Amino acid sequence: MMQRLFISTFFILCMFHFGESQTNKKILEGYFINPLDIDMKLSGTFGELRSNHFHSGLDIKTNQRTGAKVYAVANGYVSRIKIERYGYGKALYVTHPNGYTSVYAHLEKFAPRIEEYVKKRQYEKESFEIQLFPTDLELRVDQGDIIAYSGNSGGSGGPHLHFEIRDSAAKPINPMLMDIEIPDTKAPIVKQVMAYPLDENSTINGRNQPELIRLIPLKNGDFKTENFKAYGQIGIGVNTNDRQNGAANQNGVYRIKSYLNGTKNFQITFDTYAFNETRYLNRLIDYNHFKKTKSRITKLFIPEGSPLSLYEDHIDYGVLSCYDAGVTNQLKVEIMDFKDNTTNIHLKITTDQPPGERMIPDNSHLSYVNHRESFTYNDGAFNVSIPKGALYQNSLLDIKVNSDTIKIHQDEIPLHKNIYINYNLKSKKEENLKQYYIGRVTDWGSVYYTSSKIKNGVLTGSTRYFGTYAVSKDYTPPTITPVSFKNKQWISNHKTLKIKIDDAQTGIKGYRATVNGEFILMEYDYKTKLLVHDFEDGVVKDGENNLKVIVTDNVGNSTTFDAVFYRKN
Repeated sequence: MMQRLFISTFFILCMFHFGESQTNKKILEGYFINPLDIDMKLSGTFGELRSNHFHSGLDIKTNQRTGAKVYAVANGYVSRIKIERYGYGKALYVTHPNGYTSVYAHLEKFAPRIEEYVKKRQYEKESFEIQLFPTDLELRVDQGDIIAYSGNSGGSGGPHLHFEIRDSAAKPINPMLMDIEIPDTKAPIVKQVMAYPLDENSTINGRNQPELIRLIPLKNGDFKTENFKAYGQIGIGVNTNDRQNGAANQNGVYRIKSYLNGTKNFQITFDTYAFNETRYLNRLIDYNHFKKTKSRITKLFIPEGSPLSLYEDHIDYGVLSCYDAGVTNQLKVEIMDFKDNTTNIHLKITTDQPPGERMIPDNSHLSYVNHRESFTYNDGAFNVSIPKGALYQNSLLDIKVNSDTIKIHQDEIPLHKNIYINYNLKSKKEENLKQYYIGRVTDWGSVYYTSSKIKNGVLTGSTRYFGTYAVSKDYTPPTITPVSFKNKQWISNHKTLKIKIDDAQTGIKGYRATVNGEFILMEYDYKTKLLVHDFEDGVVKDGENNLKVIVTDNVGNSTTFDAVFYRKN
């Protein structure tokens, strides 16, 4: 074990930050080791395009198993521990003397002394979900120490380790810049190219609408597109992914550049960004196309007002101007992964004649919303409030009310902030008004709970998605089912106590378990719907034990489960 390097000047050391440009690769070469001692294969790369956010680290495959040893990548101390039912699940943050912090998420459990530290405080707080901030003297670690075991907790879609590096300003950094080594000899793949007219007077092949351009593969692995015509201000987008060695996953690319007639006019590099930028991903991609096809096309131009720091060199925001009829421009798109494996796309764009007179659509039934101003819509018992800045651009919205249902456009325009759907409950005369909620109606007719509250007789739901919403009522309390035992059973040989909890309509809000009137810790996995108590906690006594579990759903319906079990420890 390495000799510990901590001294009283730790916090002075933490202020030191490497000043090299983060566009230079491997800015801390040799400082960090890999967090796992298995072959490094990725199911997710830094900056990868996810739903409503950029991926902030590396998802490292663990051979579809949990329990892989997770190592501290450098000397430091555990500065934060967070356990939540969704999101990162069980997560550990280690701060290092150089000012960087490494993050390890979706863990199964922590190393024994960290596990003991956490459980003590979970019992003090009487809560599974907890957030802790140890001091620099409490949980020190050396590079190579086992600090946790990989898992599938929180919002994980399968066993893996989510690993991050953050700088002193808490901005995520591409871990590959820190010399985290991932074998990769495969060039990115290209699936689609889209051309966009960027105003009402611009056209692609004579039409004022986006158009997919046919891709033609070349023998060297590059692509060219079918030649097309354009007029006015246009933009190009690409649907592209990368692959690493040893895994079939299609992950995010590292850098995209475009060159117009040999001159670079656009570049985006996935090195670092701030967390408050992450939802602007919905401006980077063609959101409408994604919602219709589940394919993400990256725009190679900068939409008005987008603050993304991922953008680098550009001319005219990457927008192409096509006004000289008959002139052919050549655009080269260069797509790279971190290892400089490169795929190129070659486009020829011939400037078209100006468009003729266009039919102006009748939009009189739509509501105009200026994205720089707040907007309110009232109809019957419904009131819709769209805050300033919730939209990225001015929009025409289709809003309609039908009894207890409201359609607020459709989910083809992204929202940056929550909008609020208010419903006056004065028309509802029955008891238990608290059981009402706002639910999002799917295309197939199911209704899903949206965060809702009632105040002064008004039901309010908040959401970041346009679509159809209904005022619904949940009469049904949660269900509680014992899994690993039966009432009045001896379970001395069991290591855990398992109970399944579920709520079909609005979902589980909270739960509490006691044995003989004393709180017991039960870990909740919403994916399996299981509550699990570990008997090694040592709070269950020999002999008869009276178990009580109370579970509450999101509108306040509750169920109480009582049982007796016997145990000899």
